[in-house]
Amino acid sequence: MQAVDRPSPDTFTVTPSNPSVFVKLAYGLGQAVQTGGFDTAIGFIFFYYSAVLGLSGLLVGAALAVSLAFDAVVDPLVGSWSDNISSRFGRRLPLMALSAPLIAVSLGLLFSPPEGLGPIGLFAWLTVMSVAARSSMSLFNVPYIALGAELATDYAARTSVVVFRVVSGILVSVAVTAMGYSLFFARGGLQRPEGYPGFGWTVAGILMVCMTVCLLGVYRYASRLPQPDKVDSAMWKRLPGEIAEIFANRSFRLLFISAVIIYAAMGLNASLNHHAFVFVWQMRSELIQFIGYAFLVGILLGSTSAPLFQRLFEKKYVVIIGFALLMANWLVLQGGQLTGLYLPLGDAALLPMQINSFVAGIGIGLVSVSYPSMMADAADEHEHLFGRRREGLYFAGLGFANKAASGLGVMAAGLALDLIQFPKDAASHVGLVLSQMTQFLLVLVWGPVAAVIAVISLIIFTGYSISRLRHAQIVKALGRDG
Repeated sequence: MQAVDRPSPDTFTVTPSNPSVFVKLAYGLGQAVQTGGFDTAIGFIFFYYSAVLGLSGLLVGAALAVSLAFDAVVDPLVGSWSDNISSRFGRRLPLMALSAPLIAVSLGLLFSPPEGLGPIGLFAWLTVMSVAARSSMSLFNVPYIALGAELATDYAARTSVVVFRVVSGILVSVAVTAMGYSLFFARGGLQRPEGYPGFGWTVAGILMVCMTVCLLGVYRYASRLPQPDKVDSAMWKRLPGEIAEIFANRSFRLLFISAVIIYAAMGLNASLNHHAFVFVWQMRSELIQFIGYAFLVGILLGSTSAPLFQRLFEKKYVVIIGFALLMANWLVLQGGQLTGLYLPLGDAALLPMQINSFVAGIGIGLVSVSYPSMMADAADEHEHLFGRRREGLYFAGLGFANKAASGLGVMAAGLALDLIQFPKDAASHVGLVLSQMTQFLLVLVWGPVAAVIAVISLIIFTGYSISRLRHAQIVKALGRDG
Protein backbone atom coordinates (compact mmCIF):
# COMPACT_ATOMS: atom_id res chain seq x y z
CA MET A 1 0.00 0.00 0.00
CA GLN A 2 1.35 3.38 -0.97
CA ALA A 3 1.50 6.38 1.31
CA VAL A 4 -0.88 9.21 0.49
CA ASP A 5 -0.48 12.92 0.75
CA ARG A 6 -1.14 14.09 4.31
CA PRO A 7 -3.72 16.84 4.77
CA SER A 8 -2.77 20.11 6.37
CA PRO A 9 0.66 19.11 7.69
CA ASP A 10 1.18 22.52 9.27
CA THR A 11 -1.93 22.18 11.42
CA PHE A 12 -1.11 18.72 12.70
CA THR A 13 2.62 18.33 13.13
CA VAL A 14 3.67 16.06 15.97
CA THR A 15 6.72 17.62 17.57
CA PRO A 16 9.26 15.13 18.95
CA SER A 17 8.79 15.29 22.68
CA ASN A 18 10.66 14.32 25.81
CA PRO A 19 8.41 15.03 28.80
CA SER A 20 9.98 15.67 32.18
CA VAL A 21 10.12 13.04 34.89
CA PHE A 22 7.41 14.94 36.78
CA VAL A 23 5.06 14.78 33.79
CA LYS A 24 5.78 11.07 33.36
CA LEU A 25 5.13 10.41 37.04
CA ALA A 26 1.85 12.32 37.00
CA TYR A 27 0.82 10.64 33.78
CA GLY A 28 1.70 7.23 35.19
CA LEU A 29 -0.75 7.62 38.09
CA GLY A 30 -3.58 7.53 35.58
CA GLN A 31 -2.89 3.82 35.16
CA ALA A 32 -4.61 3.31 38.53
CA VAL A 33 -7.89 3.70 36.69
CA GLN A 34 -7.45 0.35 35.00
CA THR A 35 -4.70 -2.05 36.04
CA GLY A 36 -3.68 -0.28 39.22
CA GLY A 37 -6.98 -0.15 41.04
CA PHE A 38 -9.95 -1.05 38.87
CA ASP A 39 -8.69 -4.38 37.53
CA THR A 40 -7.31 -5.33 40.94
CA ALA A 41 -10.61 -4.54 42.63
CA ILE A 42 -12.74 -6.06 39.89
CA GLY A 43 -10.81 -9.30 40.33
CA PHE A 44 -12.77 -9.82 43.54
CA ILE A 45 -16.17 -9.26 41.89
CA PHE A 46 -16.49 -12.65 40.18
CA PHE A 47 -15.77 -14.47 43.45
CA TYR A 48 -17.94 -12.06 45.49
CA TYR A 49 -21.10 -12.45 43.42
CA SER A 50 -20.70 -16.19 42.65
CA ALA A 51 -19.10 -17.77 45.74
CA VAL A 52 -20.22 -15.26 48.41
CA LEU A 53 -23.59 -13.91 47.27
CA GLY A 54 -24.54 -17.20 45.59
CA LEU A 55 -25.46 -15.89 42.15
CA SER A 56 -25.22 -18.48 39.37
CA GLY A 57 -21.80 -18.54 37.71
CA LEU A 58 -23.47 -18.25 34.32
CA LEU A 59 -25.40 -15.14 35.43
CA VAL A 60 -22.28 -13.56 36.92
CA GLY A 61 -20.34 -14.29 33.75
CA ALA A 62 -23.18 -13.01 31.58
CA ALA A 63 -23.50 -9.76 33.56
CA LEU A 64 -19.78 -9.05 33.37
CA ALA A 65 -19.67 -10.04 29.71
CA VAL A 66 -22.52 -7.65 28.91
CA SER A 67 -20.68 -4.81 30.63
CA LEU A 68 -17.45 -5.61 28.82
CA ALA A 69 -19.20 -5.90 25.46
CA PHE A 70 -21.04 -2.61 26.01
CA ASP A 71 -17.79 -0.98 27.05
CA ALA A 72 -16.06 -2.37 23.98
CA VAL A 73 -18.63 -0.63 21.78
CA VAL A 74 -18.13 2.62 23.70
CA ASP A 75 -14.35 2.55 23.18
CA PRO A 76 -14.26 3.46 19.46
CA LEU A 77 -16.83 6.20 20.05
CA VAL A 78 -14.66 7.69 22.77
CA GLY A 79 -11.56 7.21 20.65
CA SER A 80 -13.03 9.12 17.71
CA TRP A 81 -14.44 11.77 20.05
CA SER A 82 -11.08 12.36 21.74
CA ASP A 83 -9.25 12.40 18.40
CA ASN A 84 -11.40 15.35 17.28
CA ILE A 85 -11.85 17.48 20.43
CA SER A 86 -10.38 20.96 20.24
CA SER A 87 -10.02 22.78 23.56
CA ARG A 88 -7.53 24.89 25.48
CA PHE A 89 -6.72 21.75 27.52
CA GLY A 90 -5.93 19.70 24.41
CA ARG A 91 -7.73 16.78 22.82
CA ARG A 92 -7.67 14.27 25.66
CA LEU A 93 -8.12 15.94 29.05
CA PRO A 94 -11.76 17.11 28.83
CA LEU A 95 -13.08 13.55 28.65
CA MET A 96 -10.65 12.35 31.31
CA ALA A 97 -11.82 15.06 33.73
CA LEU A 98 -15.49 14.31 33.02
CA SER A 99 -15.04 10.62 33.80
CA ALA A 100 -13.28 10.86 37.17
CA PRO A 101 -16.29 11.24 39.54
CA LEU A 102 -18.36 8.82 37.46
CA ILE A 103 -15.74 6.10 37.86
CA ALA A 104 -15.51 6.56 41.63
CA VAL A 105 -19.28 6.47 42.28
CA SER A 106 -20.06 3.55 39.97
CA LEU A 107 -17.20 1.43 41.36
CA GLY A 108 -18.34 1.98 44.94
CA LEU A 109 -21.92 1.01 44.06
CA LEU A 110 -20.71 -2.10 42.23
CA PHE A 111 -19.38 -3.45 45.54
CA SER A 112 -22.51 -2.39 47.48
CA PRO A 113 -25.58 -4.24 46.20
CA PRO A 114 -28.68 -3.60 48.37
CA GLU A 115 -29.60 -6.36 50.79
CA GLY A 116 -32.50 -8.63 49.99
CA LEU A 117 -32.10 -8.75 46.22
CA GLY A 118 -33.09 -12.03 44.64
CA PRO A 119 -31.12 -13.65 41.81
CA ILE A 120 -32.75 -11.48 39.11
CA GLY A 121 -32.29 -8.27 41.12
CA LEU A 122 -28.69 -9.14 41.92
CA PHE A 123 -28.01 -9.93 38.27
CA ALA A 124 -29.58 -6.60 37.22
CA TRP A 125 -27.54 -4.65 39.81
CA LEU A 126 -24.31 -6.32 38.74
CA THR A 127 -25.05 -5.69 35.06
CA VAL A 128 -26.05 -2.03 35.41
CA MET A 129 -23.23 -1.09 37.77
CA SER A 130 -20.64 -2.97 35.72
CA VAL A 131 -21.79 -1.18 32.57
CA ALA A 132 -21.67 2.19 34.36
CA ALA A 133 -18.22 1.56 35.87
CA ARG A 134 -16.61 0.29 32.70
CA SER A 135 -18.17 2.89 30.41
CA SER A 136 -16.99 5.65 32.75
CA MET A 137 -13.55 4.07 32.76
CA SER A 138 -13.49 4.17 28.95
CA LEU A 139 -14.05 7.93 29.04
CA PHE A 140 -10.81 8.19 30.98
CA ASN A 141 -8.73 5.31 29.72
CA VAL A 142 -9.05 5.64 25.93
CA PRO A 143 -7.89 9.29 25.75
CA TYR A 144 -5.37 8.55 28.53
CA ILE A 145 -3.62 5.80 26.56
CA ALA A 146 -3.76 7.86 23.36
CA LEU A 147 -2.15 10.76 25.24
CA GLY A 148 0.75 8.46 26.12
CA ALA A 149 1.44 7.89 22.43
CA GLU A 150 1.58 11.67 21.93
CA LEU A 151 3.86 12.40 24.88
CA ALA A 152 6.79 10.78 23.08
CA THR A 153 7.22 10.03 19.38
CA ASP A 154 10.56 8.20 19.33
CA TYR A 155 10.59 4.38 18.91
CA ALA A 156 12.45 3.89 22.22
CA ALA A 157 11.17 6.92 24.16
CA ARG A 158 7.63 5.61 23.92
CA THR A 159 8.70 2.56 25.85
CA SER A 160 9.97 4.73 28.73
CA VAL A 161 6.56 6.46 28.98
CA VAL A 162 4.83 3.09 29.10
CA VAL A 163 7.26 1.92 31.81
CA PHE A 164 6.26 4.83 34.06
CA ARG A 165 2.63 3.93 33.46
CA VAL A 166 3.07 0.24 34.18
CA VAL A 167 5.19 0.76 37.29
CA SER A 168 2.69 3.25 38.72
CA GLY A 169 -0.10 0.80 38.08
CA ILE A 170 1.82 -1.95 39.88
CA LEU A 171 2.45 0.20 42.96
CA VAL A 172 -1.21 1.16 43.22
CA SER A 173 -2.21 -2.46 42.69
CA VAL A 174 0.06 -3.57 45.53
CA ALA A 175 -1.46 -0.94 47.80
CA VAL A 176 -5.01 -1.98 46.91
CA THR A 177 -4.26 -5.68 47.35
CA ALA A 178 -2.54 -5.18 50.70
CA MET A 179 -5.34 -2.97 51.93
CA GLY A 180 -7.97 -5.51 50.91
CA TYR A 181 -6.43 -8.54 52.55
CA SER A 182 -5.05 -6.72 55.60
CA LEU A 183 -8.10 -4.60 56.46
CA PHE A 184 -11.28 -5.77 54.79
CA PHE A 185 -10.70 -9.53 54.42
CA ALA A 186 -8.39 -10.10 57.39
CA ARG A 187 -11.06 -11.89 59.44
CA GLY A 188 -13.16 -14.51 57.72
CA GLY A 189 -11.25 -14.15 54.47
CA LEU A 190 -12.80 -13.72 51.05
CA GLN A 191 -15.96 -15.50 52.16
CA ARG A 192 -16.94 -12.62 54.49
CA PRO A 193 -19.62 -10.56 52.63
CA GLU A 194 -19.51 -7.50 54.90
CA GLY A 195 -15.93 -6.67 53.85
CA TYR A 196 -16.71 -5.95 50.21
CA PRO A 197 -18.65 -2.62 50.33
CA GLY A 198 -16.00 -0.86 52.42
CA PHE A 199 -13.30 -2.23 50.16
CA GLY A 200 -15.07 -0.97 47.04
CA TRP A 201 -15.62 2.57 48.31
CA THR A 202 -12.03 2.83 49.59
CA VAL A 203 -10.67 1.80 46.20
CA ALA A 204 -12.98 4.36 44.58
CA GLY A 205 -11.44 7.07 46.76
CA ILE A 206 -7.90 5.98 45.85
CA LEU A 207 -8.73 6.09 42.14
CA MET A 208 -10.23 9.57 42.50
CA VAL A 209 -7.01 10.87 44.08
CA CYS A 210 -4.82 9.25 41.39
CA MET A 211 -6.94 10.64 38.54
CA THR A 212 -6.89 14.13 40.03
CA VAL A 213 -3.10 14.15 40.41
CA CYS A 214 -2.72 12.84 36.87
CA LEU A 215 -4.91 15.56 35.38
CA LEU A 216 -3.26 18.38 37.32
CA GLY A 217 0.22 17.10 36.50
CA VAL A 218 -0.15 16.80 32.74
CA TYR A 219 -2.64 19.47 31.72
CA ARG A 220 -0.06 22.15 30.83
CA TYR A 221 1.95 19.71 28.75
CA ALA A 222 -1.15 18.18 27.13
CA SER A 223 -2.57 21.59 26.25
CA ARG A 224 0.52 22.31 24.09
CA LEU A 225 0.13 19.17 22.02
CA PRO A 226 -1.23 19.56 18.45
CA GLN A 227 -4.91 20.22 17.98
CA PRO A 228 -6.84 18.09 15.47
CA ASP A 229 -7.80 19.05 11.97
CA LYS A 230 -11.35 20.34 11.79
CA VAL A 231 -13.98 17.81 10.79
CA ASP A 232 -17.27 18.82 9.23
CA SER A 233 -19.30 15.62 9.58
CA ALA A 234 -20.93 14.28 12.73
CA MET A 235 -19.30 11.38 14.57
CA TRP A 236 -22.01 8.87 13.63
CA LYS A 237 -21.40 9.67 9.96
CA ARG A 238 -17.61 9.56 9.98
CA LEU A 239 -16.96 6.77 12.50
CA PRO A 240 -17.73 3.79 10.20
CA GLY A 241 -15.29 5.12 7.65
CA GLU A 242 -12.66 5.77 10.31
CA ILE A 243 -13.00 2.23 11.64
CA ALA A 244 -12.76 0.78 8.13
CA GLU A 245 -9.67 2.90 7.61
CA ILE A 246 -7.78 1.58 10.65
CA PHE A 247 -8.64 -2.02 9.74
CA ALA A 248 -7.16 -1.38 6.30
CA ASN A 249 -3.76 -1.30 8.02
CA ARG A 250 -2.43 -4.87 8.26
CA SER A 251 -0.30 -4.07 11.31
CA PHE A 252 -3.36 -2.93 13.24
CA ARG A 253 -5.36 -5.99 12.17
CA LEU A 254 -2.72 -8.40 13.43
CA LEU A 255 -2.29 -6.60 16.74
CA PHE A 256 -6.04 -6.36 17.22
CA ILE A 257 -6.90 -9.97 16.41
CA SER A 258 -4.06 -11.40 18.47
CA ALA A 259 -5.06 -9.14 21.36
CA VAL A 260 -8.68 -10.33 21.24
CA ILE A 261 -7.58 -13.94 21.54
CA ILE A 262 -4.94 -13.53 24.26
CA TYR A 263 -7.22 -11.33 26.36
CA ALA A 264 -9.94 -13.98 26.14
CA ALA A 265 -7.49 -16.52 27.52
CA MET A 266 -6.41 -14.15 30.28
CA GLY A 267 -10.03 -13.35 31.19
CA LEU A 268 -10.85 -17.04 31.47
CA ASN A 269 -7.83 -17.74 33.67
CA ALA A 270 -8.06 -14.67 35.91
CA SER A 271 -11.78 -15.18 36.63
CA LEU A 272 -11.05 -18.58 38.17
CA ASN A 273 -7.96 -17.62 40.19
CA HIS A 274 -9.65 -17.37 43.57
CA HIS A 275 -11.77 -20.46 42.98
CA ALA A 276 -8.65 -22.51 42.23
CA PHE A 277 -6.60 -21.10 45.10
CA VAL A 278 -9.32 -21.61 47.71
CA PHE A 279 -11.05 -24.79 46.57
CA VAL A 280 -8.30 -26.79 44.80
CA TRP A 281 -5.05 -25.78 46.48
CA GLN A 282 -6.95 -25.16 49.75
CA MET A 283 -5.08 -21.97 50.56
CA ARG A 284 -6.05 -19.63 53.36
CA SER A 285 -7.42 -16.32 52.06
CA GLU A 286 -4.77 -14.29 53.88
CA LEU A 287 -2.03 -16.14 51.97
CA ILE A 288 -3.47 -15.49 48.52
CA GLN A 289 -2.34 -11.86 48.62
CA PHE A 290 1.29 -13.02 48.62
CA ILE A 291 0.73 -14.78 45.30
CA GLY A 292 -0.50 -11.46 43.98
CA TYR A 293 2.57 -9.69 45.30
CA ALA A 294 4.87 -12.19 43.55
CA PHE A 295 2.91 -11.60 40.35
CA LEU A 296 3.25 -7.83 40.69
CA VAL A 297 6.98 -8.07 41.42
CA GLY A 298 7.28 -10.13 38.25
CA ILE A 299 5.37 -7.47 36.30
CA LEU A 300 7.65 -4.80 37.77
CA LEU A 301 10.75 -6.73 36.71
CA GLY A 302 9.34 -7.47 33.26
CA SER A 303 8.16 -3.93 32.58
CA THR A 304 11.36 -2.23 33.77
CA SER A 305 13.54 -4.68 31.82
CA ALA A 306 11.47 -4.31 28.64
CA PRO A 307 13.54 -1.33 27.39
CA LEU A 308 16.71 -3.43 27.76
CA PHE A 309 15.11 -6.33 25.94
CA GLN A 310 14.00 -3.97 23.19
CA ARG A 311 17.58 -2.76 22.71
CA LEU A 312 18.59 -6.38 22.16
CA PHE A 313 15.56 -7.60 20.23
CA GLU A 314 12.72 -6.25 18.15
CA LYS A 315 9.55 -5.46 20.09
CA LYS A 316 7.83 -8.37 18.36
CA TYR A 317 10.23 -10.89 19.87
CA VAL A 318 9.94 -9.35 23.32
CA VAL A 319 6.19 -9.98 23.16
CA ILE A 320 6.75 -13.58 22.04
CA ILE A 321 9.01 -14.16 25.05
CA GLY A 322 6.31 -12.69 27.27
CA PHE A 323 3.66 -14.97 25.77
CA ALA A 324 5.83 -18.02 26.42
CA LEU A 325 6.34 -17.11 30.09
CA LEU A 326 2.63 -16.47 30.55
CA MET A 327 1.67 -19.83 29.07
CA ALA A 328 4.17 -21.58 31.34
CA ASN A 329 2.18 -20.19 34.29
CA TRP A 330 -0.91 -21.92 32.92
CA LEU A 331 0.71 -25.31 32.38
CA VAL A 332 3.35 -26.18 35.01
CA LEU A 333 1.52 -26.50 38.35
CA GLN A 334 -1.74 -27.26 36.60
CA GLY A 335 -0.08 -30.11 34.74
CA GLY A 336 1.28 -31.47 38.02
CA GLN A 337 -2.19 -31.40 39.57
CA LEU A 338 -3.94 -32.94 36.57
CA THR A 339 -1.46 -35.82 36.31
CA GLY A 340 -1.28 -36.36 40.06
CA LEU A 341 2.50 -35.88 40.06
CA TYR A 342 2.63 -32.73 42.20
CA LEU A 343 -0.12 -31.18 44.31
CA PRO A 344 1.04 -29.10 47.29
CA LEU A 345 -1.87 -28.08 49.49
CA GLY A 346 -2.50 -25.28 51.97
CA ASP A 347 0.56 -23.37 53.16
CA ALA A 348 2.83 -25.70 51.15
CA ALA A 349 1.26 -24.37 47.93
CA LEU A 350 2.30 -20.77 48.60
CA LEU A 351 5.91 -20.85 47.38
CA PRO A 352 5.21 -22.88 44.18
CA MET A 353 2.31 -20.57 43.35
CA GLN A 354 4.47 -17.51 43.99
CA ILE A 355 7.18 -18.79 41.66
CA ASN A 356 4.61 -19.63 39.02
CA SER A 357 2.95 -16.23 39.28
CA PHE A 358 6.30 -14.41 39.35
CA VAL A 359 7.23 -15.98 36.00
CA ALA A 360 3.83 -15.04 34.57
CA GLY A 361 4.28 -11.51 35.87
CA ILE A 362 7.55 -11.12 33.98
CA GLY A 363 5.76 -12.19 30.83
CA ILE A 364 2.87 -9.80 31.41
CA GLY A 365 5.34 -6.98 32.13
CA LEU A 366 7.14 -7.52 28.84
CA VAL A 367 3.87 -7.66 26.92
CA SER A 368 2.21 -4.73 28.72
CA VAL A 369 5.07 -2.41 27.80
CA SER A 370 5.80 -3.65 24.29
CA TYR A 371 2.26 -4.08 23.02
CA PRO A 372 1.05 -0.47 23.48
CA SER A 373 4.39 0.75 22.13
CA MET A 374 3.85 -1.37 19.02
CA MET A 375 0.33 0.01 18.64
CA ALA A 376 1.75 3.54 18.71
CA ASP A 377 4.22 2.54 15.99
CA ALA A 378 1.32 1.16 13.95
CA ALA A 379 -0.48 4.50 14.39
CA ASP A 380 2.57 6.22 12.88
CA GLU A 381 2.39 3.80 9.98
CA HIS A 382 -1.28 4.68 9.62
CA GLU A 383 -0.49 8.38 9.26
CA HIS A 384 2.13 7.50 6.68
CA LEU A 385 -0.34 5.38 4.70
CA PHE A 386 -3.55 7.37 5.06
CA GLY A 387 -2.54 10.91 6.02
CA ARG A 388 -4.46 11.03 9.31
CA ARG A 389 -3.45 10.36 12.89
CA ARG A 390 -5.78 7.93 14.67
CA GLU A 391 -4.16 7.28 18.06
CA GLY A 392 -7.51 7.48 19.80
CA LEU A 393 -9.09 4.87 17.54
CA TYR A 394 -5.97 2.69 17.58
CA PHE A 395 -5.91 2.50 21.36
CA ALA A 396 -9.69 2.24 21.45
CA GLY A 397 -9.21 -0.81 19.27
CA LEU A 398 -6.75 -2.23 21.77
CA GLY A 399 -9.19 -1.44 24.57
CA PHE A 400 -12.04 -3.00 22.59
CA ALA A 401 -10.01 -6.17 22.14
CA ASN A 402 -9.21 -6.27 25.85
CA LYS A 403 -12.75 -5.74 27.06
CA ALA A 404 -14.70 -7.72 24.48
CA ALA A 405 -12.35 -10.66 24.75
CA SER A 406 -12.13 -10.47 28.54
CA GLY A 407 -15.92 -10.50 28.54
CA LEU A 408 -15.87 -13.71 26.53
CA GLY A 409 -13.33 -15.15 28.96
CA VAL A 410 -15.40 -14.17 32.01
CA MET A 411 -18.57 -15.57 30.49
CA ALA A 412 -16.76 -18.79 29.59
CA ALA A 413 -15.52 -19.03 33.19
CA GLY A 414 -19.04 -18.58 34.53
CA LEU A 415 -20.40 -21.19 32.14
CA ALA A 416 -17.60 -23.55 33.13
CA LEU A 417 -18.50 -23.23 36.82
CA ASP A 418 -22.08 -24.23 36.06
CA LEU A 419 -21.04 -27.08 33.77
CA ILE A 420 -18.72 -28.59 36.39
CA GLN A 421 -21.49 -28.10 38.97
CA PHE A 422 -19.50 -25.84 41.25
CA PRO A 423 -21.57 -25.44 44.48
CA LYS A 424 -23.38 -22.10 44.66
CA ASP A 425 -23.33 -22.13 48.47
CA ALA A 426 -19.55 -22.52 48.64
CA ALA A 427 -19.14 -19.41 50.81
CA SER A 428 -21.20 -20.96 53.63
CA HIS A 429 -18.91 -23.99 53.86
CA VAL A 430 -15.49 -22.91 55.11
CA GLY A 431 -12.99 -25.63 54.29
CA LEU A 432 -15.23 -27.12 51.58
CA VAL A 433 -13.47 -29.88 49.61
CA LEU A 434 -14.66 -30.35 46.04
CA SER A 435 -14.94 -33.75 44.40
CA GLN A 436 -11.87 -34.96 42.52
CA MET A 437 -13.65 -34.64 39.18
CA THR A 438 -14.80 -31.07 39.91
CA GLN A 439 -11.24 -30.12 40.90
CA PHE A 440 -9.84 -31.75 37.76
CA LEU A 441 -12.23 -29.90 35.44
CA LEU A 442 -11.72 -26.57 37.24
CA VAL A 443 -7.94 -26.80 36.86
CA LEU A 444 -8.22 -27.98 33.25
CA VAL A 445 -10.22 -24.88 32.28
CA TRP A 446 -8.13 -22.57 34.48
CA GLY A 447 -4.79 -23.57 32.92
CA PRO A 448 -4.39 -25.76 29.82
CA VAL A 449 -7.53 -24.52 28.05
CA ALA A 450 -6.36 -20.91 28.48
CA ALA A 451 -2.89 -21.90 27.20
CA VAL A 452 -4.31 -23.46 24.02
CA ILE A 453 -6.22 -20.25 23.30
CA ALA A 454 -3.00 -18.26 23.83
CA VAL A 455 -1.13 -20.39 21.28
CA ILE A 456 -3.66 -19.35 18.62
CA SER A 457 -3.02 -15.69 19.47
CA LEU A 458 0.73 -16.20 19.24
CA ILE A 459 0.51 -17.76 15.79
CA ILE A 460 -1.44 -14.75 14.48
CA PHE A 461 0.84 -12.23 16.18
CA THR A 462 3.97 -13.54 14.45
CA GLY A 463 2.82 -11.86 11.22
CA TYR A 464 3.42 -8.35 12.64
CA SER A 465 6.28 -6.72 10.71
CA ILE A 466 7.06 -3.16 11.93
CA SER A 467 10.71 -3.37 12.93
CA ARG A 468 13.05 -0.70 14.27
CA LEU A 469 14.28 -0.09 10.71
CA ARG A 470 10.77 0.08 9.29
CA HIS A 471 9.70 2.59 11.95
CA ALA A 472 12.74 4.77 11.25
CA GLN A 473 11.75 4.84 7.60
CA ILE A 474 8.20 5.86 8.54
CA VAL A 475 9.43 8.65 10.82
CA LYS A 476 11.70 9.95 8.08
CA ALA A 477 8.87 9.88 5.56
CA LEU A 478 6.67 11.84 7.96
CA GLY A 479 9.35 14.50 8.25
CA ARG A 480 9.99 14.08 11.97
CA ASP A 481 13.16 13.98 13.98
CA GLY A 482 13.76 10.91 16.21
